Amino acid sequence: METKSNAGVGVSGGVTPSGVAPAAQVAKPTVKGAASPAPEKVVPSLPDALKLRRQLVWTSITAFLGASLLMFFRFFFPRTLFEPSTKFRVGFPSDFGPGVDERFKQSHRIWVVRQPEKLFVIYAKCTHLGCTPNWIEPENKFKCPCHGSGYDIEGKNFEGPAPRPMERASVELDAEGQIVVDTSRLFPCNPGSPCEFDTNPNSYLVV
Repeated sequence: METKSNAGVGVSGGVTPSGVAPAAQVAKPTVKGAASPAPEKVVPSLPDALKLRRQLVWTSITAFLGASLLMFFRFFFPRTLFEPSTKFRVGFPSDFGPGVDERFKQSHRIWVVRQPEKLFVIYAKCTHLGCTPNWIEPENKFKCPCHGSGYDIEGKNFEGPAPRPMERASVELDAEGQIVVDTSRLFPCNPGSPCEFDTNPNSYLVV
């Protein structure tokens, strides 16, 4: 009786002489839900790290030089160049009625006060800490919003921590008859000293 041998089966049949499939053809089992391998972190090479550090250094140097340049130019353009002139005209005496005129408070920090026989200009600065008071017409007084100092219509203190009256600015008439105010010349009325409100001829105008 003739027997068939498997020894004659070649590689083309996919079975080795021992009857085991080749390892390359064995399927690997997969596990559901298994996490995929984490991506590898890219570490910059040494030249890239040095390049980044150099860029940061140059950026810092550029910012410092730019700020220094701005400060340099700011030194040659002080803020005082843009402030209003300390000497200016406010109009004719007839332009002001009795009482306190606040038209120039915002632009020049003054009040023009006209009384029956004289006209004067009060510099709107509290003598306590330098705040700008407000004119309270119903109470006929100036009141500082910072610490409550009160002044009468002539600028003389009568309540609060203000140590002395507010100062008056120099006033005079020009050739056209207009009032010229000079806030660079201020006249005080300090306690214990002669009050310049009455002694200095530029502290008021006779009207």
